[in-house]
Amino acid sequence: MISRRRSNVSMLAALLCLSLPFTAAAQDFPTRPIRLVVPYPPGGPTDVAARIIANAMSAKLGQPMVVENRPGGAAGTVGGRYVASADPDGYTVVMSQVGSLTVAPFLYKLDYDPIKDFAPIGIVAETPEILTINPSLPANTVAEFVAYAKSNPGKLNFASPGVGTLPHLLGEQLQLAAGIKLTHVPYRGAGPAVSDLLGGQVQVMFDSTSVMLPHIEGGRLRALAISSAKRIAQIPNVPTVAEAGYPQLTESLWTALLAPAATPEPIIQKLNRALNESVKTLEVQKAYANLDVVTRIVTPQELKGFMAEEVRKWQQVVAQAGIKGE
Repeated sequence: MISRRRSNVSMLAALLCLSLPFTAAAQDFPTRPIRLVVPYPPGGPTDVAARIIANAMSAKLGQPMVVENRPGGAAGTVGGRYVASADPDGYTVVMSQVGSLTVAPFLYKLDYDPIKDFAPIGIVAETPEILTINPSLPANTVAEFVAYAKSNPGKLNFASPGVGTLPHLLGEQLQLAAGIKLTHVPYRGAGPAVSDLLGGQVQVMFDSTSVMLPHIEGGRLRALAISSAKRIAQIPNVPTVAEAGYPQLTESLWTALLAPAATPEPIIQKLNRALNESVKTLEVQKAYANLDVVTRIVTPQELKGFMAEEVRKWQQVVAQAGIKGE
């Protein structure tokens, strides 16, 4: 009996000794630069928000947070896979969005789980999408666009940053709701998609305010509706999708910060505090306001629950629209 107790005590002591380095590392974190992986090309809405928040978090954490773009197909899951398999030490994190996290599992055969293989940290940004067309189209309202699309079935191309992204899903929802047929052209990120929209190779696209507003304000693109619940100050004459007759398209592009699943809880909490403190700073608030970007202060557990709800919602949309992976 005494021998067994001694054995148990020895095992407990060994476990405590093993845990001490991890505890110390979590307390000292961070001691070197943190890599913030953006699984999309430069210039897109996630990349824009990432660079804003990386600067602010660097000041809060006392170490540089360096943005690294790792674009790829499958709705940004290439960069997600990279971070999911990284060392769970807090020094490699990913900024991903709704499509990669809650839609991709229904479209692709992934060798990782976008929900189970990440530890949620917090929400970085939320932004509405703008239904935007090339000015060459003879339409100034959603109703005129729908009428034109009905008279030209399958002849209009709608762009997206990739299959399964929110702009793609909204485009599919618009077709279902309005009874029109568009040809989907997926790109590897928002940057090249908007470039072709400007050039007229594609005629219509949903994307975030951070991407579309400069081109709309410059007269290079025409905004028809915005997916927010209310109109926004930058383009006050542009109606909401609900005002245009399609309330089911009221959605926001949310972006979350995540770490590999086994990252120690103290590190997750430290990153969550730094993120939530950063989005409250005047510099970030001003930058977000210029792009009509907002955010929510959430705990890692609250983000986990929100992502689970999003999975259930988008699973239904994918099934209804018959969306297939590339």
